[in-house]
Amino acid sequence: MGVFDLPLNELKVYQGSTPCPDDFDDFWDKSVKEAKGLEWNLQLERSSFQTNFAECFDLYFTGVGGARIHAKYVRPLKCLEPHPAVFFFHGYTGHSGTWVDKLNYAANGYSVFALDVRGQGGLSQDIGGVTGETFTGHITRGVLDGPEKMLFRQVFMDVVELAEIAKAMPEVDENRLGAYGMSQGGALTLICGALVPEVKKIAPLFPYLCDYKRVWEIDLAKNAYDDITYYFRKFDPCHEHEDEFFTKLGYIDVQNFAKRIQADVMFGTALLDTTCPPSSQFAVYNKIRAKKELVVYPEYIHEPIQDFADKTYEFLQTL
Repeated sequence: MGVFDLPLNELKVYQGSTPCPDDFDDFWDKSVKEAKGLEWNLQLERSSFQTNFAECFDLYFTGVGGARIHAKYVRPLKCLEPHPAVFFFHGYTGHSGTWVDKLNYAANGYSVFALDVRGQGGLSQDIGGVTGETFTGHITRGVLDGPEKMLFRQVFMDVVELAEIAKAMPEVDENRLGAYGMSQGGALTLICGALVPEVKKIAPLFPYLCDYKRVWEIDLAKNAYDDITYYFRKFDPCHEHEDEFFTKLGYIDVQNFAKRIQADVMFGTALLDTTCPPSSQFAVYNKIRAKKELVVYPEYIHEPIQDFADKTYEFLQTL
């Protein structure tokens, strides 16, 4: 078995490196309350893509800061009673995907909500307005202005708001919700489980946005994490504010949300993943207190895993 990170027995007890801010829970309680209080200005537009068993809509709402956020919404035609719904979250820089890849869940009688993360490859707005770098990635965006301005705080709040919209749909059973995604989508799946108590099952695959300090310490702050290295080179070359920097990132570090998860969790990890290293993922998994199952892929890197996709479908169809 190939190993570049910690051995598996050490991964299973690793507790993470990035500090958790002292006011983390209070900060996120207030952020969730803010997200729930936003005016949706909801807009549903029927898509030109339709099927004989599901309806497809472009859904728009107003997120934190006034940004217009887009999601794909697919609902089955013949489910008259309230039915389950699942949230799909895409990978970093990507978008909500095709209509076709939502139809397997619609065929099973589920509605599907697929978010476009603001400022990435879909139709959601990123309205900007922060000090400092916007040249590389989204992790450090807004960090010079404090945690309230950080982009991923806004994204996490978009997740909460989309869940509130879904729960309000008369066709959706708000007590039968699930979520899935890989990489950034895996991270947002965990966030959905942590900040939306009605979510009952989540299936993250090698989640991104976990244990930033660990990623930097093992010299993997590159590619998807390269804005951490860029930040130090441009704004703190002698690391005089390193502790403060990583503490701020702690507000958007998924490992710090793990204790809030109440949903059943099926968690997939690839042991040769050099994009989201296994130790950063185990920092989250090991802190989850809810019912959980770990699915390990020793020979896989950061790539789609068909076996996990099948397992996810089986896992979520029991909502």
